[in-house]
Formats: sequence, structure tokens, C-alpha cells
Amino acid sequence: MIHPRFKDASHFKNFWENGNGKQLIEFSDAKVSFKDFEKYAPFFYHVDETGDAVVKEVYFTKKYHEASREIEGYIRNGVSENDTIPESVKELFAQTQKVPDWLDYNLLKSGAELCMRSNLDSLISLRDYCLIGGYDYAYLNKPLIVTEALKKGAVKRLSETLDFWVNATRYNALEIHAKGYEFAIKTRLIHSYARLSIKKHYKDWDTENWGEPINSWDMMATYIGFSLVFLHSLQKLGNTFSVEEEQGIFHLWKYVGYLLGIPEQLLPDDKKQATEYFYLWTSVQPPSDKDSVLLAHSLLNESLENPILKFEFQRKNLRYLHICCTWFLLDDEVCKRLQIPEVSNKKLFPKSKILFNSIYDRLVSRDSRIKRGNKDQMKVLKDYLNITKNSNFH
Repeated sequence: MIHPRFKDASHFKNFWENGNGKQLIEFSDAKVSFKDFEKYAPFFYHVDETGDAVVKEVYFTKKYHEASREIEGYIRNGVSENDTIPESVKELFAQTQKVPDWLDYNLLKSGAELCMRSNLDSLISLRDYCLIGGYDYAYLNKPLIVTEALKKGAVKRLSETLDFWVNATRYNALEIHAKGYEFAIKTRLIHSYARLSIKKHYKDWDTENWGEPINSWDMMATYIGFSLVFLHSLQKLGNTFSVEEEQGIFHLWKYVGYLLGIPEQLLPDDKKQATEYFYLWTSVQPPSDKDSVLLAHSLLNESLENPILKFEFQRKNLRYLHICCTWFLLDDEVCKRLQIPEVSNKKLFPKSKILFNSIYDRLVSRDSRIKRGNKDQMKVLKDYLNITKNSNFH
């Protein structure tokens, strides 16, 4: 049985007593303690068995592209009891086609609107706080390392994350058969495929310490990144949001998590719950190791490799701006562990962003901000997808 092994370690204490963890507690009014640790810790060794069964029955019995096509057919057309298809497929779609009683479409809409309305701040938050901050948790990154995601490069990884995030956060995206729903199911099966491949080919996987590959508890932490950490980042950058938008973000990711097969008791309803859950999970994670540093640098240098911007000075400037935001959004201690380069005037850009947001919010209507944000985010996604399609980034 696992215990909160890092609860007395300096990285854990500094984060929760002086760093972003302390800010999250203030932001959410959370009451953090270890009293529920035993309740959640077993999920470190728990996985999505339904998804795994589908991969074994469909993906491992035919060519990958044939299997993908078959699954796409089920996603788009649905599955009924009488279909002659593998039991695991029936089980997966019985769960994902059943809309849970708690689902509130108005809240999904509010959550999507906040994601769009926050425009490029959403993308800065995902990249310079959620993604790079996640690299500080050494064991969480192990599946990325052993599946050699580093070799694929950050451009490809970023474009996949962006593709998923944008498609999950538009209007009506999560309705059954819609684009966000499709992304959730495909992502779920990619996780199962990766997990089974790791178990099969990687004999040195240390289950006791690292948990099962892509386990349910790590999945919970990842989705808290998309909700709690994302909101905290938007707030740091000077964005304001209504109570309903805030509830909407948690609701949206709760439903995405449900579609992905994360157990419902791990999906927080609000920031208080999310912070309390996150506190327990961080107590089993050691700080950055050398792999974390490689992942972080790969992401920082993505701006230099990425041909979206034509000129080298533009790419260098973009990298500089991301570094400034990373220092601004993450704890100094985390930045030092990840060896984020020191740059001059690093507060200038984030501070000017906060000023700009306070003015922009007053001058431009909410509807116009949502439309503009959607358009700008779609353009960034299109640029990324064009690059990965037309280049050697796969």
C-alpha cells in the first residue's frame, strides 16, 4: 500500500506552504489534510479496464489504421445492444453514450465560453503553467519518457494537446458523436494502447513507486491541471470570471473525465475539492528529475523549431515571452529545478498583459470576446495542424 511518502519533503512543503500550492488554498478555501488519503491512494494502481479490453480485442487483432477506422465508425454512428461487435466495445459505448444524471448543458456552455473568451491567455496558461508545471512531477512523466515522446518532439506533442483541448471546449463539442466526444474516446483508447504497450515492452516499469502506467490517480491530476490550475493561471494573468463560468470549467472537465473513463469519485466539482484532491496526489510525487528538465527544455525550444513564425528573431522573441510567463506563473523553486533560463525584464510582459486584460474587459463586450477568442484559438490550432501535416514532425 502506498503512503504520502513526500509529505515531509522540502519540495512538497515549499509548494503548499509558500508557493502556488498556498495560493491555490487561498484561491479555493480548501481544507487540506491527509485524512482521506487511504480513500484515493488505491487509484494509483487502478486503470481503465474497459478501454484496455477494447484495445486488446480491436487494436491488437488487426492493423492499427483498420482498428481506428472501426472505432471511428462506432463513435460517429453509435452502438446498439444487437450489434455483433466485441463485448468490450459494447461496454465502452454503453458507458459513454449514457449521459450522466448530473450533466448540466448550461454549465458546459459557460465553461466553453470562458475557455474561448480568455483567448490566447488560455493557451499561455495551458503551456506555461499546466504543461510545464506538470513536468515537475517526476513520476507523472514516466509514460512520456518510456514511450519516447521526447523523440517525437514538442511541436507534435503541443499540437496534439491543442487539438484535443480546442475541440473539447467549443459549443456543443461534447454531445454524443460530436467532435469533442470523439476526441475524448480516441484519447482514452490512446491511453490504453500506450499503457498496454508499456506493460508489454518495458520490463523496468516500477509499478510500486510510479503506479500503473497512466493510472486513474495520475489522470485525475492531469484533469485538475485543465480545470483548477488553468483557472488559477487565468486569474494570475488578470482575467476575471463569473461564478457560473468557474463552475462551468469544472463541470466541463468532469464530463470529459467521465468520457475518458476516470472514476467519477476522482472528478472534482469545484476548486475546493480539486485543491484537496491535488494535495493528496502531490504527496506521492517526487520533484523534477533529469527527464523533467529535458521535457521542459524541449517545450521551451519548441518556439525555435516551429516554422509558424517566419523569422528567427520572431521565434526567439516568442521563446523569450514564454520563458517570462513560465517564471511569472510557476514558483521560482520549480523554475530552478526545471532549469528554466534566467532572462532580463521577465515581469514586463506578464504585467503588461494584466493591464491590457483589465482595459480590454471593460471596453469589449463578453460576446465579442468569445467570438474573437474562438477565432484566434482556431487559427493557432490550424497553423499547428498544417505544420505537423506538412513536415517531418511525425
